[in-house]
Amino acid sequence: MLPAVDTHQHLWDLSKLTLPWIKPGSDLSRNFVMKDYIEATAGLNVAKAVYMEVDVRPEDKLAEADYVVDLCKRKDNPTCAAVIGARVAEPGFRDYVARFKGSPYVKGVRQITGKPGQYVDDPFVKGVRLLGELGLSFDICTSPARLAEAAELVERCPDTRFVVDHCGNVPPKSLLPGGDRAVADAWRRDMGRLAKAGDRILCKLSGIVASLPRGKWTPADLAPAINACIETFGPDRCVWASDWPVCTRGATLAEWLTAFRAIIAPCSEPERKKLLHDNALRFYGLKDKS
Repeated sequence: MLPAVDTHQHLWDLSKLTLPWIKPGSDLSRNFVMKDYIEATAGLNVAKAVYMEVDVRPEDKLAEADYVVDLCKRKDNPTCAAVIGARVAEPGFRDYVARFKGSPYVKGVRQITGKPGQYVDDPFVKGVRLLGELGLSFDICTSPARLAEAAELVERCPDTRFVVDHCGNVPPKSLLPGGDRAVADAWRRDMGRLAKAGDRILCKLSGIVASLPRGKWTPADLAPAINACIETFGPDRCVWASDWPVCTRGATLAEWLTAFRAIIAPCSEPERKKLLHDNALRFYGLKDKS
């Protein structure tokens, strides 16, 4: 079994951080901590993990960053790097993010935005350009309808590296026979535009399993989206990610990774190693814990 790097690991302790998007009583309204993650990845040869911010309330952003940096420093877990949360258009962003310049652990920033046009507002673009100056990447996590806007952001920030989360959040069934052709065609077009950024952009093969009902999907339902991303970005610019525990809406981590391995089985072994492991090491500059 080839080793894997999980490039999108979530963790949270609701006694320490507030996540406004989690609905009380939902499957995600409990703690998901490192012990749970280690249990979820047991026997799967997940060698390293990159923590992904969990959209905590603004006043908890720094506490979240400090929490994950401490995890990265410890030798008792696989987490070795992080993408932290921030509000990139706010006046205090420069002071907040500059403290992480040169950090061996903080590799990038993500801000999930729901406001149409926000990606191309001048203050937002300025903040994302600053990330490039600091050597940090920016994760794009948005709906397919806003991928064209995201592509404009990428084009306006030529010195910043980017990651497209969750296959651009395409509904996987839209790519199946009988799916929504208009949605699929627009997604292919906009992902192609994003891919033109070359080596400074990466596509995460993740997320889409969470949109399918548990126990009612097969790898064949996910394969068209995964394969289309690999075709568009190439096997050198795609990485696997679990999106755990959000993935558990549709599958356990083991079920999702097993399905992914089956989907990429037709690829050559060097390509499988890139998708599962090597591309992540290169893009994030991941090192073994010493």
